[in-house]
Amino acid sequence: MGARARAGGASPLWIALFTAASTATTLALACATPFPSLAALAAVHMRRRDGIALMLAAWLASQAVGLLVLGYPRTAETWCWGAGLGSAAIVALLGADAALRWSGGARTATRLALAYGGGFVAFKLVILVWALFIGGVATALAPALLAEQLLRNGAILIGLYGLYRGLVALGIPPARPARAAA
Repeated sequence: MGARARAGGASPLWIALFTAASTATTLALACATPFPSLAALAAVHMRRRDGIALMLAAWLASQAVGLLVLGYPRTAETWCWGAGLGSAAIVALLGADAALRWSGGARTATRLALAYGGGFVAFKLVILVWALFIGGVATALAPALLAEQLLRNGAILIGLYGLYRGLVALGIPPARPARAAA
């Protein structure tokens, strides 16, 4: 099998690996799925449809962990916030993709930084819109919390990218065909 075919078939593996890694993060940080980090990785290293699949898989895993392991209450507010996080995850990917339009022929680190910035802003804007209807605007806009989330998700992005590079170096094909990779 050629390298292009192997690489094209690797996206489901990367979706599973990144979903597992984000689930571990959710468990370790008690409900802190790194959606902006995943969005940046997906925007830079995956086709859009695979990125959407990743965001949905990570969101479903996050909801399962919250409801089945962390004991989230099964209330209307919880279900609304679940929907809000799901929509914010998808919009984070779209924001990361949009930010990449500014990258030109930039290096991967620059592309990841731009995608992360676009994904983070898009994610937080959607969360803010949901907070207007559900409640929690003050929390959504709290500068200290925003800074903490920006730094924490940035650190997680670095870790996940290190995992990606390490596994590719061990022979796992990249998440998308080489002709489309950065």
